[in-house]
Amino acid sequence: MQVRTRHTPAFGVARLLLAPGEAVQADYTSMIATSYGVVVDVRPRGGSRSRSARAVFTAPAEGGWVDVAPALPGDVYTMELDGINGWCVSRGCWLAAPATVRTDPQWSGFRNLFGADYGFAEHVSGVGALAISACGSLDVVTLGQGELITVDPSYLLAYSEHIQARLRAVSQSVHQSVRTGEGLLLDFAGPGQLLIQTRNARAMAAMLHSSGAGR
Repeated sequence: MQVRTRHTPAFGVARLLLAPGEAVQADYTSMIATSYGVVVDVRPRGGSRSRSARAVFTAPAEGGWVDVAPALPGDVYTMELDGINGWCVSRGCWLAAPATVRTDPQWSGFRNLFGADYGFAEHVSGVGALAISACGSLDVVTLGQGELITVDPSYLLAYSEHIQARLRAVSQSVHQSVRTGEGLLLDFAGPGQLLIQTRNARAMAAMLHSSGAGR
């Protein structure tokens, strides 16, 4: 799969270029259009056939393309996985990936952060292009040896698996959730790389919802 982006950074769209017979996974809600002949296989979550389901798009014999876009305005970015180094990606920013990119819920690095709980990030590895979406623009932050940075999980998109990470509470008086990152901060120590979005997706979604409800 190759990815070509357009309308970035404000309203990013990713065109997924597929070889003959190649398949790609994406949320069905993210699909804008496909070239004629692409087979769409919707796989509902929780047994409910809805537009929130995951879909597999398979190209016909002549190849094809799929256009996908996130629900909120912002950038679209392509991560190229090399089969050696994995990434930790925030849940909700994953847009599309081929079958050669996989998630590993049992990755040992998360045990230090989340314990046995279901955290706000997932580990991805494999070979190929992983398309992710940012709310707002996307910043690539490269930390040198010993460099430190603290990030609010609401703005974190991804970080390389080799970077040192520590999760801590903002304050004991604030509600904390490892499932959403609420009330928590992440300290990172280089070397390594981070991807950060410039807007809070939950806050923007709530604002848009309240604006629509007020009409």
